[in-house]
Amino acid sequence: MITVRNLTKEFKTITAVDDVSFEVRKGEIFGLLGPNGAGKTTTQRMLSTILRPTSGTINIMDVDVVKNPVGARSIIGVITEERGLYDRLSCRETLWYYGRLYNMEDGLIGKRIDQIVEMLEMGDYVDRRIEKLSKGMKQKIVIARAIIHDPPVLLFDEPTAGLDVLAARTVLKFIKMSKEMKKTILYSTHIMFEAEDLCDRVAFISKGKIVVSGTMKEAIGPHENLEKAFVKYVGAKKDEFQDN
Repeated sequence: MITVRNLTKEFKTITAVDDVSFEVRKGEIFGLLGPNGAGKTTTQRMLSTILRPTSGTINIMDVDVVKNPVGARSIIGVITEERGLYDRLSCRETLWYYGRLYNMEDGLIGKRIDQIVEMLEMGDYVDRRIEKLSKGMKQKIVIARAIIHDPPVLLFDEPTAGLDVLAARTVLKFIKMSKEMKKTILYSTHIMFEAEDLCDRVAFISKGKIVVSGTMKEAIGPHENLEKAFVKYVGAKKDEFQDN
C-alpha cells in the first residue's frame, strides 16, 4: 500500500531524511519510531505531499506522490499534533468545509458526517463552536476532518503529543478501530509503549536513517521490551522518548 524507496530530504546543509526505504502492507499498522529530530515528521510531510523530496520515490496505492500529489491526497488522511482548526466554526461546519474541499457531493458529506459523529461519539457537541471545546474534543474533530472522504490510508504523526491521558486514549482507540476497518496506517511516535501496543511492524529512525526494521518481535530481539531495544539500537537517552 505504501512503498518508500531511497527517500532523501535536504535543507541547505542539513540532511533531515537520508536514503530511507520501507513498505507498509495493506491493513497493518507500521510504526516509524524515533526521538525528536530523527526525521519522522519530515518523512510524514513528504508522504502527505506537504514537502517535496530531494530524491527518492513514494508510492501510495500505486499513486506516485511526487508526480501526482492531488491524486495522493484523495486516498490519504493525515492526523498530526498540530490541529489548525477554525475556532469560530462548529464541528459540523468544519466537516462540511473539508468535505467540499475534497469535492464530495453534499448528500455524501451529510451521510459521512452522521457516520463519523456516531463512530467518534461526538453527538453532544457537534454543533458547538470549536473554541468552546476541550482538547480531547478538538482532537476528535482533527480525526473526523482527516477521514471525511473515507481514505484507505491514514498517516499519524505524533497524534498524542501534548494530550492528556483521556484525549490520548481517544486517539489510540481510533487507531485500533481503523485497523479493524482494514485501513492501512503509518504511525510516527517517540512513545514506545504506544507503539508496542499498536504496531505490527516498526522501523527505528535516527539522524534521518533507518537503523532497524522488522516485526515487533524482530525489533525487540533479545531485549525486554521495545523501549530497551530502542535505547540499544538508537542510543537515545531515555527521557527523549518517554511520554510527558
